[in-house]
Amino acid sequence: MRPTLPRPVDSSLLGARVVDGGTRFALWAPRATRVELALVGTDRRQTNHDLVHNPDGVWEVFVPGVGAGQRYGYRVHGPWSPETGQRFNAAKLLVDPYARAITGGVDYAGPISDHTPESNYLPDPRDSFASVPLSVVVADTPPPRPLARPVRAEDLVVYETHLKGYTQLHPAVPEHLRGTYAGMAYPAVVEHIKTLGVNAVEFLPVHHFISEPFVIGKGLVNYWGYNTLGFFSPHAAYSSSGTLGGQVTEFKEMVSALHDAGIAVILDVVYNHTAEGGHEGPTLSYRGIDHAGYYRLTSDMRNDYDVTGTGNAVDTSVEGVLDLVLDSLRYWVCEMGVDGFRFDLCTTLIRDAQHHVQQDHAFKEALATDPVLSKAVLIAEPWDLGPYGYQVGRWGQGWSEWNDRFRGFTRDFWRGAIHGVEELATRLAGSADIFDHDGRPATSSVNFVTAHDGFTLRDVVTYDLKHNEANGERNRDGTDDNRSWNHGYEGETDDEAINAARRRTMRNMMATLLLSSGMPMVLAGDEMGRTQQGNNNAYCQDTPLSWVHWTDGEEWDDQFQLTRTLLALRAQHPILRPGHFRSRQEVVGDHGEGLGRTESAWFNEYGTEMTIGDWHDGGRRSLGFYVSDTTDAFYLFFHAGHEPVTVTLPGEPWSSGYRIVTHTGTPDELTQRSLAPGRHLVVPGRTVVVMEATVVRRRRAAE
Repeated sequence: MRPTLPRPVDSSLLGARVVDGGTRFALWAPRATRVELALVGTDRRQTNHDLVHNPDGVWEVFVPGVGAGQRYGYRVHGPWSPETGQRFNAAKLLVDPYARAITGGVDYAGPISDHTPESNYLPDPRDSFASVPLSVVVADTPPPRPLARPVRAEDLVVYETHLKGYTQLHPAVPEHLRGTYAGMAYPAVVEHIKTLGVNAVEFLPVHHFISEPFVIGKGLVNYWGYNTLGFFSPHAAYSSSGTLGGQVTEFKEMVSALHDAGIAVILDVVYNHTAEGGHEGPTLSYRGIDHAGYYRLTSDMRNDYDVTGTGNAVDTSVEGVLDLVLDSLRYWVCEMGVDGFRFDLCTTLIRDAQHHVQQDHAFKEALATDPVLSKAVLIAEPWDLGPYGYQVGRWGQGWSEWNDRFRGFTRDFWRGAIHGVEELATRLAGSADIFDHDGRPATSSVNFVTAHDGFTLRDVVTYDLKHNEANGERNRDGTDDNRSWNHGYEGETDDEAINAARRRTMRNMMATLLLSSGMPMVLAGDEMGRTQQGNNNAYCQDTPLSWVHWTDGEEWDDQFQLTRTLLALRAQHPILRPGHFRSRQEVVGDHGEGLGRTESAWFNEYGTEMTIGDWHDGGRRSLGFYVSDTTDAFYLFFHAGHEPVTVTLPGEPWSSGYRIVTHTGTPDELTQRSLAPGRHLVVPGRTVVVMEATVVRRRRAAE
């Protein structure tokens, strides 16, 4: 039977807090019978102090003379009773869940499990001290400099990147700073991001993480970081200035540097599970404090109820655990300067005590009402692996969601696997079929074509099949549903025609992404042709296979310049980044008069609006998309057919003239710039054309 546990009276006081003359330590361990604080000296000797138990399940002690940099851990005593979800084993030294820094690694050959090698249900009496990481006391320091002006949701362009891999090969970054927080803050790195035109960096997990035993057993590591050990600590290995608190200072300095350039910081956070895995895995923190308190268990209380595919699932239906998640989020916003979060497998966080999905879960309610977190950027990966885990479109006001439908469609459309253009219109319009309800904004959809998980953009057009042999799983890992197109040859080739076609498709997909309503997310390196050589599951590849290769920049200048141009257009023209779903309402002039044109319209190649027959034509490969407001208008033409198409440009009231501002063709194509209404424009095969339209702000008197 699931235990009822007391809630901490004030969870914000948990952890190690430096106060006058020493440090106060507090740990929530509601079913423990005794808790010892182990202070670890530079000589690795331990000095233990007993904590005092409070009625709310919090144990605390003040130790005079202890300050920043002190290493410590906990030994938590209690019954060994797997049948009641209690696996207390004081021989295991545990990391503080509220530790602000973690130092040291895991010796996977050491006694790091709470159970014996022979049985998952018999306690192991061996001391884990020499084999596990240690918590570090960190004193309060000022938060990073904030953004001069917070970035609005409709203005956000998210750039997903791995913190280490982004700078590990950067030629301008000093070697000793590459792959670190300081490397990310280096001026040449910040300047590239700013020049590209993105205004938000979304880092793959930077909460302190470790590798899984099975990955280490293959001679590899967890590179992506979706295996969190400490929810308050910046990953120590990304610090160039030491791991006894230096990682905290260096992270804050990185945030300040990005903020100074107008770039928001979003963290990909993994609160759905921890690095301990299932109960057969290592006991490093949470399981040793209270197995049934922190994790979802099956009805017999002996086994983990796993909806994440990682062995365990954090149980946010327990109030003390929910406090841990919320306290961590507030810490990263208030103390570490973070502007928002992308929640990995977010559905796990809204399951109730019976493991059912609950959209009115206390987690969501707390975020909506919190004066700090309600202002943060909140992005859901709106699914997990459990029953009814797929929750795309259901997160409501205040949330944006990864739109996997956009990813799948965009790839399918440009590889010719889609009939007609009906869904093209739907995706360009912000996926209104999924998100346009209950007053939600167009920014509810996070549009993306590629992400860390899967092919890079270059690999989408280069490989039909995954090539994950380097992962040591006989190419059985990773998805087979890549929706990619190798353009007739598998892998890299010297064939100029194939390479030209591939690059054109890359430009078309990037244009589709950046011209669609919603919040775009660009995978770092896609603007300069980054490849993983066909590996679509590079989670364990901390190698050049996963790192960004900056030397390829000049070779991919066409991709970079198109991306930069489209992002500049988005920034300059609000009409290209609407906060609301567009309608067919007439645009109103300066004096309230109708101007004859509508907020949005869809055109065929003949310059007339799409008919029912056009929409139902499965062979159609062309679509014109018109958007306008009182002062601004654009005509976007998408043509996925292989042969050129002659396009008639719509006349007034839609526009009195057009100017081609960019396209996805080659420099010798579409060289004309200004075009009159009614003119014929020959659009080459497989091309997107962006035209600025001249419009009037008031109706002429004669009209």
